[in-house]
Amino acid sequence: MTGIWRKSLLIINVKWPVRSKKRPRHLGSNCLLVAPSAKGLRQAVDVVRNGGVVAFPTETYYGLAVDPHNARAVDSLFQVKGRGDEKPILLLIVDPRDLRSLVQEVPEQYEALMAKFWPGPLTLVFPAAAGIPSRLLGGTGTVGVRISPHLVARNFCHAFGGPLTATSANLSGQTPARTAQEVAQQFGSRLDLIIDGGETSGESGSTVIGLKEGHLQLIRPGRVEYSLIRECFRPAGRGHVDD
Repeated sequence: MTGIWRKSLLIINVKWPVRSKKRPRHLGSNCLLVAPSAKGLRQAVDVVRNGGVVAFPTETYYGLAVDPHNARAVDSLFQVKGRGDEKPILLLIVDPRDLRSLVQEVPEQYEALMAKFWPGPLTLVFPAAAGIPSRLLGGTGTVGVRISPHLVARNFCHAFGGPLTATSANLSGQTPARTAQEVAQQFGSRLDLIIDGGETSGESGSTVIGLKEGHLQLIRPGRVEYSLIRECFRPAGRGHVDD
């Protein structure tokens, strides 16, 4: 995995977004809307470290971030979304080395996919490490992880210094939000803070890939075409690909 670790150094050495002159705005009685400036990201990090819920832009839709190692914060996230316990929550990291605290192992079959598609909208499902709140796993014993190419998401995750949840910013059953305004309309003061990073692409969610008994499986179609994943996976001659 040496090549992947080397590539990760390029991911974290990024500049902070240009400082915004806009002042933070309160939405309702509790929720704060901030720009993706260094100050705004520090505020967002403080909220997450104190168990709060933050909305932030990604390469697909806006996501909802809490500290995945904080069981109470995870409970708050499920309550805010109205999400059923049977649905797992995907995580964002900023460096492949962050996987060490989240997964039991990195399957050899994933190495080429990580090298080619990360950072990018490809979520890989791993056997979950002990200590991760069980509610995040949806009873599967596995955890989905990706590295976002979105500058704000990457800087937010880097500033926090660890993984963040990245479930889409929508009430269960509703359309995921593409703008900070849409986030505010759906959630109002139920969130603690929204990072306004402008409109996201909103084309589709990340592609979710799993591995079971050596078989690569498409769990959810998304931004990365499955045909491209197959092309990357097959030349290595490892495992099998399920249609």
